[in-house]
Amino acid sequence: MSTPRNINTPSASKSRRLSNQNLAESPFRQAARVPSNGSPSTRMSFSSNGVNSRRSSFDVDSNARLLAATNMDNNVAISESPFSTRGNTPPGSFQQASSINDSRAPSVYSMRVDNPDPEVVRVVGRHLVRDSDVDPSLADNDGQFDSLKLQGGDITRQLYKWQRDHETDSISRGRSKSFDLPREGGEDEGLNIQNIKVPGGMRRSFLSAKAQAQPQTGPPTFLTRNFIEFLSIYGHFAGEELEEEEEDEYSENAVEEEGHPDENTALLGPSHKAKRPATGKATATKAVLLLLKSFVGTGVLFLPKAYYNGGILFSSLVLIFVSALSYWCFLLLIRARISVGVSSFGDIGGVLYGEAMRKVILFSIVLSQIGFAAAYIVFTSENLQALILALTKQKTLINIETLIFLQLIIFLPLSMVRNIAKLSGTALIADFFILLGLLYLYYWGGLTIATHGISDVKLFNPKDWTLFIGTAIFTFEGIGLIIPIQESMKKPKQFGPVLAGVMIGITLIFVSMGALCYAAYGSNVKTVVILNLPQDSKFVNGVQLLYSLAILLSTPLQLFPAIRILENGLFVRSGKHNPTIKWQKNVFRFVLVFFTALVAWGGADDLDKFVALIGSFACIPLVYIYPPLLHLKSVAQTNLSKLSDILLIVFGTGCMVYTTFGTVSSWIGSS
Repeated sequence: MSTPRNINTPSASKSRRLSNQNLAESPFRQAARVPSNGSPSTRMSFSSNGVNSRRSSFDVDSNARLLAATNMDNNVAISESPFSTRGNTPPGSFQQASSINDSRAPSVYSMRVDNPDPEVVRVVGRHLVRDSDVDPSLADNDGQFDSLKLQGGDITRQLYKWQRDHETDSISRGRSKSFDLPREGGEDEGLNIQNIKVPGGMRRSFLSAKAQAQPQTGPPTFLTRNFIEFLSIYGHFAGEELEEEEEDEYSENAVEEEGHPDENTALLGPSHKAKRPATGKATATKAVLLLLKSFVGTGVLFLPKAYYNGGILFSSLVLIFVSALSYWCFLLLIRARISVGVSSFGDIGGVLYGEAMRKVILFSIVLSQIGFAAAYIVFTSENLQALILALTKQKTLINIETLIFLQLIIFLPLSMVRNIAKLSGTALIADFFILLGLLYLYYWGGLTIATHGISDVKLFNPKDWTLFIGTAIFTFEGIGLIIPIQESMKKPKQFGPVLAGVMIGITLIFVSMGALCYAAYGSNVKTVVILNLPQDSKFVNGVQLLYSLAILLSTPLQLFPAIRILENGLFVRSGKHNPTIKWQKNVFRFVLVFFTALVAWGGADDLDKFVALIGSFACIPLVYIYPPLLHLKSVAQTNLSKLSDILLIVFGTGCMVYTTFGTVSSWIGSS
């Protein structure tokens, strides 16, 4: 009987090493331990997707002496690959070995992978297969060594490329590293036949050729970029996910947008849908612009009439108080969001108080947005009526109700838009027209006072002062965009000072506009102050037309959050692949737009009271009741903090009830 062969004998191991010297030895050393003056070593390992690479001997002492002579940063391990493409570490990258004990002292040796020391490049090269060590069968058609033909060559190709590139850089160190041109015939060339012949080469070649064929488009302009970002944030109104995917649209630019194609890139691109903007990218300046676009709208044009209702002194003081109180409540909401850990205004209430609270908050958001849209419709109708009278020399009078329903011709198609980014053009035009109108109002108000002096004004109006409170809150209502803008900032801790600066700025705008125009026109001030401008001026007519178009184009944007919140609650399934559900949603949108027009028709006779009612009943809870209520349960720990939240809740509730009752009573009395 023959003796069983012991495969672990020294002779057998030696035989395997000799017979596989060229190919069986790994093209890299799986672990290289470099002692640091007798301290525990730092381990450099190479990830190969679970493939256990064979180890080869390594002269630790000689290489340690070589590394010790180099000038490298301390306490930095080789932990990041220069070849990573999309955040995950692909095969062929350096990773910190998982077996390193945290209690070890850090090595004095380190390196920068993107710009390593030349000596480190040379040491790494010792672990790789050299041209002189390879079998002729591993050479390409030109007789050059091809690492892709090694066992597992597709996995290690990036390591060889890294070593070769930096070895070349060390030779020509004087060349600027900011100047980079692709080498002809290099491994990055997608149509190189040698790259196509290796495993996975056809796939890489296809993706590379496809990316190169795409037209190179320049970056968006400053204005376009900021307005698209604003609309993208608006698609997450109050933190809700309101954006809806359009039909399946394969974007030919998908590969280009994802980055340079490689073996990790999918052959078939995904359907392109609107994505939430990456968090942590917006600077403080960009946040200021977004906040300004959030707060400055049509509300400022209602303030002169509101000043008449409250009195110039009372209105100015209350407006400053409302600004400060709104700022504090905005901060309470942000603190509650951070504490709870969810981004949606409604979800914060759901986590803290249950599903009923979430529905109440969403209902208030829907109610306020429908109210804003209805007020916009009435505002546009009154401006268009005055414009038509001026252009026809008082011969043609179209009633407000007719103009309200004529606007549906524009609202209905725009309300069917699912992708809010497609409204970027209308939003850009609208904000430009609003800015132009404000500048002209400042000019004409100042000119009127300089020419005719200050008109009849009151410091306090005891009869209609409650109407001013609702209008002031309507003007400052922008809480729906507080959460998404804060999330989008690169440094969220700066949001408090940024918001404070914006609130001070818009308060100055609102107070100056209201006081200036009220002082200019006195008791003759119109509900929409732009109607006080001389109607026989062609320039004034142009401003009226532009402002009307601005608000007309902004109305679908105001309705968008209400439509999407209601759709998310009523329709469980998406209509993306189901035409029946999609048409049901279309009918629902049509009904909601028509309902908004009916609300506008009901409030058309007294627009100032209608705006005050929206501010009192819909906006006060969103700003002065819900944020302290959420803060009370999630953040407040001290008795003082709890007491301030409770007092704010009581104040908000009392203010809502009293001003709503006063507005309704005034409306009924005037009719």
